[in-house]
Amino acid sequence: MATLGSKLGLLAAGLLLSGCVQTTTYQETSQNVLKPRDKELLAKVSYVKTPVAEPFRRAIVDYHRKETPGSIVVDSDNHYLYLVQDGGKAIRYGITVGEEAMAWSGIAKIGNMAEWPPWHPTQSEISRLGVPKFVAPGPDNPMGSRALYLYSGGKDTLFRIHGTNQPEYIGASISSGCIRLTNEDVIDLYSRVKPGAVVVVLEPKHGDSPVNSKLALQGSGTGPF
Repeated sequence: MATLGSKLGLLAAGLLLSGCVQTTTYQETSQNVLKPRDKELLAKVSYVKTPVAEPFRRAIVDYHRKETPGSIVVDSDNHYLYLVQDGGKAIRYGITVGEEAMAWSGIAKIGNMAEWPPWHPTQSEISRLGVPKFVAPGPDNPMGSRALYLYSGGKDTLFRIHGTNQPEYIGASISSGCIRLTNEDVIDLYSRVKPGAVVVVLEPKHGDSPVNSKLALQGSGTGPF
């Protein structure tokens, strides 16, 4: 028999989760943002198109931070990227982020944008991962369908917001430092931002998400894999 304390705990969790549902509107990818090349290359991917767990699906959510509309905020703790909108709203995307030892945080700007970019691994990645110095654009390139290049003080930080050929890891921390979205989500994000947009990558343990993704995953009975 459940105790009063356990009942209250379940009620509190239920209220929190129901609050998330009430303020969350999930979005599908609009065919209008997919170019003929996108459709062609996305049809050729060799990776398994794993469904993204519900808490990490693209959604319009309430948002209380003070960044101006058009800014991007990355909450690595909860594996979310927010594109700030007018009226206290944001578009929230599930992401994969760099492992804690490799994670970068700070304020940057989008210095460059590219569709189906090539991959130029850093020397560290070449040594650590055994990858070539150059990987041509394509459906299985780790950079995916789009890339936003982050600059700080006029210099390339070498960190990117980009697609992925490993969508099964959305909601996890495994990459070598970059911020990854599904190819469909990064195409959507790319269509909404411009060079010069501010990108705020929150410090680890300083996440400011309207929803705790771990609690939401427990409540939905799903995981990021």
